[in-house]
Amino acid sequence: MSGSLQDEIKQLKDEKNAIILAHNYQPKEIQEIADFLGDSLELCMKAAEIEDKDLVIFCGVDFMAETAYILNPDKKIVIPDLEAECPMAHMLPEDKLLKAKEEHPDAGVILYVNSIAEAKQHADTLCTSANALKVTESLPQDEILFGPDNNLGSNVAKQTSKEIIPVPKGGHCYVHKLFHIEDVELKRKQHPDAEIICHPECNMDVQEACDKVLSTGGMLKYIAQSDKKEFVIGTEIDMITRLESEIPGKKLYPLLEGAICSTMKLHTLEKVRNALKNEEPQVTVPKEIAEKSLKATQHMLKVSK
Repeated sequence: MSGSLQDEIKQLKDEKNAIILAHNYQPKEIQEIADFLGDSLELCMKAAEIEDKDLVIFCGVDFMAETAYILNPDKKIVIPDLEAECPMAHMLPEDKLLKAKEEHPDAGVILYVNSIAEAKQHADTLCTSANALKVTESLPQDEILFGPDNNLGSNVAKQTSKEIIPVPKGGHCYVHKLFHIEDVELKRKQHPDAEIICHPECNMDVQEACDKVLSTGGMLKYIAQSDKKEFVIGTEIDMITRLESEIPGKKLYPLLEGAICSTMKLHTLEKVRNALKNEEPQVTVPKEIAEKSLKATQHMLKVSK
């Protein structure tokens, strides 16, 4: 069944002059029909380059599709399931950020790209887990409001002399919060020859117990270039799907089998087919918010080059 659906999707994609962008956490059948797979930064950069396509199908969560729209307001951005929201992004609404800015008027504002557009418009720049330190060092301020992920902020704070002020307190990714130091210790016993890699959204004690802390794009590059044959992967489970597909010959073990982002999994082949056919549900951002957010997004992309 999936084969015929995938064929139908490919045909519709050609007819509609569409491109399918998918995050690394998408399930195998979605990864297989994507034109481009990536982490948040890679998807932002790809979205910024889209010129020859009329329709963008975004298989990810809401803030990613919003960012694609902010970069391409003249294109039709469609997400197969509107319910695919990032809980962490919604932990920082506009009013909480504005209150923090009032309390720290001289601070620079860096928002993780995993933020909703109403908050993004008030940022000096955005960042992803791949470029957070580089973006932080690019701002002139010594005091930085950083949100919404506290663990990523703590990861940056360890590497910079700037003062990182988390906003909101307790902002987190529920999937990466599932990992505990006991999981790392168990995997070290089970796979003594494996290198353990985790994502910077994990708790700090987990990060410190692992051998490397990398974004999903960073994991892909590192493992591809490494001479090591075994790795334990501490992020959403379907990152291993992509790694196994693109880097054969390595032994990959999940740090935790249950590390599943349920909203990322809302997209199905049927929903992608329907999104292509009906060109909906569309994702848009109010013009004023989109224009303000674009400046922060462009700053991040400029720094990341």
